[in-house]
Amino acid sequence: MAQPKVTDTKPIVLDLDPGSYYWCSCGYSGKQPFCDGSHQGTEFVPLKFEVETKKKVALCQCKVSQNPPFCDGSHSKV
Repeated sequence: MAQPKVTDTKPIVLDLDPGSYYWCSCGYSGKQPFCDGSHQGTEFVPLKFEVETKKKVALCQCKVSQNPPFCDGSHSKV
């Protein structure tokens, strides 16, 4: 199994409006933490997630969270 590229060792905290989002799972997107299609030709696929109400979220950038797309502190082990 291929390993994703670690884009940062800390989460990115964003205020997101309601809607659908696609989190980059491969780490190669130029629009981190969101997918830009850079995974094409790999085994990685973006993770779709929904935001129901405007809220602040901490999105994983180390790509090893056990609760993707959200940070769970796994970056402390990277």
